[in-house]
Amino acid sequence: MAELATKTRPTGAIAVLGRHGFPQVTSATGGEIQIVTGPSQAGFNPIDLLYASLSACLAMSARIAASQMGLLDRVSEIRADVSGEKSTEGLSRVVKFNAVLTIRGDIPAEARHAIAHAAEEEICTVSNTLRGGADFSMTVLD
Repeated sequence: MAELATKTRPTGAIAVLGRHGFPQVTSATGGEIQIVTGPSQAGFNPIDLLYASLSACLAMSARIAASQMGLLDRVSEIRADVSGEKSTEGLSRVVKFNAVLTIRGDIPAEARHAIAHAAEEEICTVSNTLRGGADFSMTVLD
């Protein structure tokens, strides 16, 4: 598969939370999102954002893979549905991600599987990071 040209842009996010209320998250590029924590509240909680990151990355990566394979003009829609399973013991964490990739268009099943494989295993930064066990560094400021 051809090497991807990486364009750099500011990345990262800052969450600000007061004594009461919910976190307000701002991306390095100025995007904002309000976080919710109640189970019946509409909106994103932190785990939803994790699933959203993976689903968006897989969908975009599948489109890149289809383009690299010369199949993009045959794609009408790509959908990535992501959910997960949280640990019932030990640390609070997601122990399994479940992703369903739907590629609509005039594309043979074998090519759909090749697109999905390339998206998940080669292109998607989020899936590669989740599988790769990235290092974690934290600094506490006074």
